[in-house]
Amino acid sequence: MKKFNIRKVLDGLKEVSSSTPSVQVGPQENHLIQETLQSDHFQLCKTVRHGFPYQPSSMAFDPVQKILAIGTQSGALRLFGRPGVECYCQHESGAAVIHLQFLINEGALVSALADDSVHLWNLRQKRPAILHSLKFSRERITFCHLPFQSKWLYIGTERGNIHLVNVESFMLSGYVIMWNKAIELSSKAHPGPVVHISDNPMDEGKLIIGFEAGIVVLWDLKSKKADYRYTYDEAIHSVAWHHEGKQFICSHSDGTLTIWNIRGQGKPIQTITPHGKEDGKKPEPCKPILKVEYKTTRIGEPFIILSGGLSYDTVGRRPCLTVMHGKSTAVLEMDYPIVDFLTLCETPYSNDFQEPYAVVVLLEKDLVVIDLAQNGYPIFENPYPLTIHESPVTCCEYFADCPVDLIPALYSVGSRQKRQGYSKKEWPINGGNWGQGTQSYPEIIITGHIRLFDFPGLQLILSSFLLVMLQVLYKLKTAKVFDRNRSKEDKSSTEVSDEDPFAIQIMAWCPESRMLCVAGVSANVIIYRFSKLEVTTEVTLNTQQFQNCSCTTCHSLYETLFFSQFLSLSLLFSIQLCLLLSRVRSTPLKQSAGYQVDLVVQLVWVSGEPPQQITSLALNSSYGLVVFGNSNGLAVVDYVQKTVVLNLGTVELYGSNDPYQRQPRSPRKSRHGYFLVLFLYELNCMISATGLCDINEGSATSEDRCKSPTSGNIVHIGVDCLVILLLCGCFTSLCFLLTVLLSVCPPRGANPLDHRDNSFSRSRSSSVTSIDKEARESISSFHFSDTFARKGDSALTPCLYVGTTLGTVLSLALTLPPAGEQRQLQPVIISPTGILVRLKGSVMRMAFLDSTGSMLPPPFEPWFEPNVTADGEEREKVRKRRPVSVSPSTSQDLNESQYAVVCSEKQAKVISLPSQTCIYKHSITETSFILRADVVQMSQGVSLACFCANGHIMTLSVPGLRPLMDVNYLPLTDMRIARTFCFTNLGQAMYLCSPTEIQRITYSQDTCENLQEMLGELFTPVETPEAPNRGFFKGLFGGGAQSLDREELFGEVSAGKASRSLAQHIPGPGGIEGMKGAASGIVGDLARARIALDERGQKLGELDERTAAMMASADSFSKHAHEVTEYV
Repeated sequence: MKKFNIRKVLDGLKEVSSSTPSVQVGPQENHLIQETLQSDHFQLCKTVRHGFPYQPSSMAFDPVQKILAIGTQSGALRLFGRPGVECYCQHESGAAVIHLQFLINEGALVSALADDSVHLWNLRQKRPAILHSLKFSRERITFCHLPFQSKWLYIGTERGNIHLVNVESFMLSGYVIMWNKAIELSSKAHPGPVVHISDNPMDEGKLIIGFEAGIVVLWDLKSKKADYRYTYDEAIHSVAWHHEGKQFICSHSDGTLTIWNIRGQGKPIQTITPHGKEDGKKPEPCKPILKVEYKTTRIGEPFIILSGGLSYDTVGRRPCLTVMHGKSTAVLEMDYPIVDFLTLCETPYSNDFQEPYAVVVLLEKDLVVIDLAQNGYPIFENPYPLTIHESPVTCCEYFADCPVDLIPALYSVGSRQKRQGYSKKEWPINGGNWGQGTQSYPEIIITGHIRLFDFPGLQLILSSFLLVMLQVLYKLKTAKVFDRNRSKEDKSSTEVSDEDPFAIQIMAWCPESRMLCVAGVSANVIIYRFSKLEVTTEVTLNTQQFQNCSCTTCHSLYETLFFSQFLSLSLLFSIQLCLLLSRVRSTPLKQSAGYQVDLVVQLVWVSGEPPQQITSLALNSSYGLVVFGNSNGLAVVDYVQKTVVLNLGTVELYGSNDPYQRQPRSPRKSRHGYFLVLFLYELNCMISATGLCDINEGSATSEDRCKSPTSGNIVHIGVDCLVILLLCGCFTSLCFLLTVLLSVCPPRGANPLDHRDNSFSRSRSSSVTSIDKEARESISSFHFSDTFARKGDSALTPCLYVGTTLGTVLSLALTLPPAGEQRQLQPVIISPTGILVRLKGSVMRMAFLDSTGSMLPPPFEPWFEPNVTADGEEREKVRKRRPVSVSPSTSQDLNESQYAVVCSEKQAKVISLPSQTCIYKHSITETSFILRADVVQMSQGVSLACFCANGHIMTLSVPGLRPLMDVNYLPLTDMRIARTFCFTNLGQAMYLCSPTEIQRITYSQDTCENLQEMLGELFTPVETPEAPNRGFFKGLFGGGAQSLDREELFGEVSAGKASRSLAQHIPGPGGIEGMKGAASGIVGDLARARIALDERGQKLGELDERTAAMMASADSFSKHAHEVTEYV
């Protein structure tokens, strides 16, 4: 009879009734570890954001500071300077940014939003802040214009009116240009919204106003009336001046450009249809020209640059930017629709020759800078990490404090991937200065991507994170290893597919050995080795044709997904055996330096049934093993010997100690038996520098090769070429792996039918044939470690720990052959050792600590060049395994040498090894669940970091599991966040905040304190270029630029006050940072100068009074002195 324990019942009731997480500590007399981490060591804050601005809507450029600003539809601002100088700001309203204007060389930026608000940003601080805001309530903002070196901002509205705002005080002026006064009195129609405002380059008192309906007005600011009006039949989208102020150009909705003289208001002097075909007298209409710019040069013809205007018959043509220079017209195709473009010029003055040298083109998903000074208009190589979204991101991994030689190695091979034909000039957006922070350590971000069939495969991008800098180092296309040749029928059948079969789902990476393993959504696993040498591989293949099948779905999908180069492993059962056609490359596969395919494992489609997706993945370079699992079970692959070590169902991991009640069912009968298909391919490697290294084929007879797979026997074809294991039986189609399967491919030279001395080395039948869906258990996590495999062990053993979705952690002991030649020949033996611990919820993370509480990383093998022909002894020196040292503390027994930290979706436990007793337990959440958990190394100790679905980020001490930080940071609003959130060492974390942007955060107090020094500075003191020389004759005869005293014209004295109901002034943040920003910004400088002048005048007045008083006192003293002298 089982002993009743009332204490467990009370503990369970206490845990259920408690609404807050609780810590339960077991006997710990022998588990006293001094924990150094405290709550003061943690603070959560955002650091930097990288990537392309999501859904951009507007753009501006400061030609003196060399700073680029991009606004988005979500109200975000991204500012870019030189590589490594970036900044992210966010408007609280979240409305789209429709217009941006720099206060050139003043360290300030004006933004206009779709909610009719205008904001002034101070850029003279590392984290820009809003100084002033103005919210319009009766009119919608459509256009903004701020003349160079002016403090008056013109704001055009949807009603056709123009208001003026003083950027110093951010107050409206009483001067208003009404639409009914701008157009002719005889006109009865409304001219439409204001689409353009700009002053005449040679006369600041003349303002040109473009209305959407096709009316352009030249307004005299002093006389407050229209000098000229220009009318065209088509709607206007933009207007641009010639620098002499005598002509301007308009772009229209019918794809035409009209050039006007300011004194000739009848008809345009020239009408151009850049992309129109001449059909008789009048060119055919084209698409609207959305924007045009007119830039002049001292030598040569002017540039006319425009976007849009293509012919309507160009269906499917890419968006284009057109550059017209003299008689030549260049049409530059873009990959994405054009949002906006700006021409970069040598001078900020509009009344001088512009001398354009580049065009910045903002696309929906890219930023392109075109060099106008070179023939062919090449683009500049973009130094920003804006290609993260080049293909949609499916998963991320984040590694901090990587080996110092890793980034140079990745950079050396990644630099060879760069495209050719870039401009030879330096990147023109180079403003700002780097931060002065002292914290610097190499970091790597790996992003897995998806590729649709229209694109050539899938990308995996590795990036280096140094301080606040991000640089793309290396790209890897994993789809290259698959045969993607499909017929037209196949292509049409895949159009309805929502997922790409080559998309990466999970990644595992060892920075020390540089081994990389990726799992795709099509249940394939690819193992890569890193090499600095180029290598050519060809395939030795023996094929076996099975019985035909009419399953066309299986044919097409398998032809698409099956990799015919290296190793293919099936872990699926099927009702029917289908004809699986593999398309082998007839030519050798050339692999460039970098990551090269070493092994491919593929779970195949059979009888139209897709394989279950892989849910967990891990590799260990010291053991030479890769393990992956899904809802059916797990498989362990030895990538050194190219063999399958273990293939085991989830239920069979427990053996006879299964703690769950799984009711078996009577299986349905089927005409076909289930089987396991194992395809194994080997490589012939031809190293370009060393010649051929052939692998001998087997000597199987043709009779064996043609043996029927339905015979029930193991058929071996060649040596390591093709193995088909057929297991007959009748099972239901609800579960694939309901038997214990262990298929081991024999090593070279061994008998293929030899059974290894391992209780799990051969297939065994199981009494459990089906389980309910509710009780289905998947593999959720793995962890390799040298630890105590069994309870009471005294020696360390290589182990594999398996976590399941039902909260069970099981251990498997690994018996590895000695290093060297024996590792290539002797088998790896795996033995289950039982259940380590059970928790609530799916197991998320496992880690091990030594007796002092320090983290024990998994053993690894140092990187070596795999394509060298060194002798055996020299090669084994670099391949020597790194030993794991155990240093038990003096306060505990030698038997308690390690601690296992296990975290599930709900709770965390710490297990003492080898006694396997739970010494600490903490319920992390009751109402939510954990999305990501990692045991991380901080500078002061080890911590457990968790991100919950309710948005809380928490840290706990290890091994004590004391709560150290709990911040409600970010609610789970998008599955992208859950899929990409990553913790790493030294208090860093990251996630994809949008489909195109990476947000990095820190939970380290040290990083938060040093963040201000680490961030770059956007504003740097630069002298404003001198104004163009007017010349003697222009100054004598008045032909130069005419200035305007806008303060006198628009000030409150002459223009009066604006209506209070028109707009509401909102002061900026009242915090100390905003006040400091105002003190250092342009508005603060102007106000401070004014105060200084007032103080100076007051002091001068006081000085005059004191001087007068002193003079009077001196006169009085002199008078009294004379009187005394006379008296004496």
